[in-house]
Amino acid sequence: MAEGFIPRGEERMEDVAEGFLNELIRRSLVQVANTYWERVIECRVHDLLHDLAIQKALEVNFFDVYDPRSHSISSLCIRHVIHSQGERYLSLDLSNLKLRSIMFFNPDFRKKSHINSRSVFQHLYVLYLDMHVGNVSIVPDAIGSLYHLKLLRFRGIDDLPSSIGNLKNLQTLYANTGGYNCQLPRETADLINLRHLVAPYTKPLVHINKLTSLQVIEGVGCDQWKDVDPVDLVNLRELTMDSIKKSYSLNNISNLKNLSTLKLYCQDGDDSFPSLEFVNSCEKLQKLELHGRIEELPRLFSNSITMMALSFSGLTEDPMPILGRFPNLRNLELVAAYEGKEIMCSDKSFSQLEFLHLYDLEKLERWDLGTSAMPLIKGLGIYGCPNLKEIPERMKDVELLKTNYMR
Repeated sequence: MAEGFIPRGEERMEDVAEGFLNELIRRSLVQVANTYWERVIECRVHDLLHDLAIQKALEVNFFDVYDPRSHSISSLCIRHVIHSQGERYLSLDLSNLKLRSIMFFNPDFRKKSHINSRSVFQHLYVLYLDMHVGNVSIVPDAIGSLYHLKLLRFRGIDDLPSSIGNLKNLQTLYANTGGYNCQLPRETADLINLRHLVAPYTKPLVHINKLTSLQVIEGVGCDQWKDVDPVDLVNLRELTMDSIKKSYSLNNISNLKNLSTLKLYCQDGDDSFPSLEFVNSCEKLQKLELHGRIEELPRLFSNSITMMALSFSGLTEDPMPILGRFPNLRNLELVAAYEGKEIMCSDKSFSQLEFLHLYDLEKLERWDLGTSAMPLIKGLGIYGCPNLKEIPERMKDVELLKTNYMR
C-alpha cells in the first residue's frame, strides 16, 4: 500500500493487497509460516527464491541490500535494506538519490537523528527502524519533516514527538515497544489519512474520532477508549483493546457499524468484563476474542460471528447451549474458559462449526454430543483436559489439530 502498488478502485486497499498475497501463496512463490483466524499473519520465501528475488531486484534496480564488506550500494536503487552497520551505511554519499524506502533491521543502530535531518530522506514513503528493544530510545523531532511518509514502523522506542502530526500522508503507524507503552502526542489525531494505528500507548488520544480513515486500532487501553465517541469511525474494521475493567462501559463499541474483528482483554485475572450485551448491536462482527472473566455469557450474540475465542472466562455454566445456536460459527476456541465438569452439544447445534479447540479445561470430565450436532466438523484440538476420559465416538475420526493452530 505504501509503495503505491495497489491500484485505486472500489475495493479496500487492504482487501486487494491480501488477494495479491494469497495469489503468490497459490503459486508457491510465498510460503505460509503462521495463520490466525484464517488469515496469514506470517509468511516467508524459500531460500533459493529469496536469492533469486534479490538478484532480479538488483537487475531492474528495484532495491539493494547494503553490504558492509564492500561499503557500497547501487546508485540507481531508491529502496535500501540495511541489516548491519547502519552508521557506516549513513556515511555513504546518498545525496544524488531520491530514496523511497529504507528498512533498518539493525539491532545495534542508534543514530536515528541522522536519518531525519538529512535532506536525502525527504522523499521517503516507507521507513522501518527495527532496533534493539532493550535500549528504548526517543524518536527525534525532525521525523515530522518526512512529509511523504506513508508507513512508519518503529521497534524499541519510548515516545513520539509532536511533529508527527505533520505527516498528513501517513497510512500506517506501527510501534513495537517490546512490552513498554509509548507516548502518542495529541497531534497524532491530525493524521487524517491514517488507516492502521498499532501502538500500545498510555495517554488518552484526544479527538481520535477525527481519524475517520482508520481501519485498524490495536494497542488502545480502556482508559483511552472510554471517553471516545466513535460514531465517526465509520471505516474501522478491527479493534483490539486491553486493560478493561468491570467498572467501564463498552457500549460505545456498538457505534462501530462496520466492525468485523474485536479483541478485548481484561486488565488482570481478578477483574472481569462489564456487560457484553453491546455485541448484539455489532451487525457485521465476524471475529470475536474475549480474554478475561465473564460473569454472564449473553444469551444472544451477533448472528454474523464466524469465529470466537474465549480465554480464562471463569464460566461455571456450560456455554455450549448458547454458543451452539450461532448460525454461522465456524471456528470456536475455549482456553481455560469453563470450570464445569460437563459440556452438552445438543442435536442441530453448531450447524456450521468446522474447527473446535478445547484447551486447559482442567475439570472437564464428560462431553455429550447430539447425533446431528456439528455435522461439518473437520478439525478438533484438545489439550490440557486431564479429566476428560473419552471423546464422542463421531469425533474419533476427525483430524487432530496442533495446539498452535490458532496462535
